[in-house]
Amino acid sequence: MGQKIHPTGFRLAVSRNWASRWYANNNNFAAMLQEDIGVREYLKKKLKNASVGRVVIERPAKNARITIYSSRPGVVIGKKGEDIEQLKTELQRRMGVPVHVNIEEIRKPETDAQLIADSITQQLERRIMFRRAMKRAMQNAMRLGAQGIKIMSAGRLNGIEIARTEWYREGRVPLHTLRADIDYATSEAKTTYGIIGVKVWVYKGDTLGRNDAPVVEEAAEDKRPRRNARPGDRRPRRDGEGGAPGARRGAPRRGAGKPEDGKTGE
Repeated sequence: MGQKIHPTGFRLAVSRNWASRWYANNNNFAAMLQEDIGVREYLKKKLKNASVGRVVIERPAKNARITIYSSRPGVVIGKKGEDIEQLKTELQRRMGVPVHVNIEEIRKPETDAQLIADSITQQLERRIMFRRAMKRAMQNAMRLGAQGIKIMSAGRLNGIEIARTEWYREGRVPLHTLRADIDYATSEAKTTYGIIGVKVWVYKGDTLGRNDAPVVEEAAEDKRPRRNARPGDRRPRRDGEGGAPGARRGAPRRGAGKPEDGKTGE
């Protein structure tokens, strides 16, 4: 099942959190979900050159708070904050409530699955060989701390007549382990030969929960069997008590076989 199921949906409420965080009754749920999808599509088109990794939408008390994760926050903000003000005005018009926009910087874009997938699709649209683009992305991700990465491309690769699928993997990608922090993303390259789909899995290590705290491995305990000590075993012995460890029961003590009064046996 780990090979087939969506890695993010499989780990929701275990080691991943939702991208839309709000509550709604049965009458408003569909409308609000459709609104979130429209906002994400608008931001993806509007901020195409800003390297946006993901968008988190929250709705506290008849307001909306949108957090945009980008590796190029300066492009989103614009000169003197002009672009972000226009963005906020358009989002308020679409959602009908006051909107607060936060920008978070992605420190390591080379290990973000969405940015890796978008980078590969942009290279494919510029007619760069797909193998070169995939291997370069894998090398950069492993160099900057990823513990494993898998990239899959499907379609008319290099313009061949029959579509095929090729994938490469480096490191570990444990898809069935719930505590594994696996970042998954997809993207599409619109080439002259047709659409080429790209999927990316990035394994960043294990987590303790939705707070993404790293797991600290404890030192392995000594597995050697211990000798059961009885009380009094270490008490110093007096002369004439007991014997040497391992001595046979009934064995003569030292000096027991010596003749007395200097007599010798015949």
